[in-house]
Amino acid sequence: QVQLVESGGGLVQAGGSLRLSCAASRRASSGYVMAWFRQAPGKERECVGVIGRSGDNTDYADSVKGRFTISRDNAKNTVYLEMNNLKAEDTAVYVCAAGFYFGRSAGSYNYWGQGTQVTVSS
Repeated sequence: QVQLVESGGGLVQAGGSLRLSCAASRRASSGYVMAWFRQAPGKERECVGVIGRSGDNTDYADSVKGRFTISRDNAKNTVYLEMNNLKAEDTAVYVCAAGFYFGRSAGSYNYWGQGTQVTVSS
């Protein structure tokens, strides 16, 4: 069992930046593929970024490419999502997930955090 706790959300103006963190409870979190999803009211859940176990392999949704960067520090059992040039449409609850298979499908992930709210004002 892996417990995931997100932090770093908040209110930011359009064009601004935020860095989200996801702390995993288990030392072996480096054995998991990690991802960030977001869920906005009235919209489908979207995977914005995925990172492989070693951190060498990443993938992003087209909507955030060039603006968001996913990274991980396995020594700290933590995954990050650096978000730059934020737009109003980035407003959502951002949720961290852990799984065994690399991909952007929610079905690939076994463990989920509670989420952190990101609100971008225009």
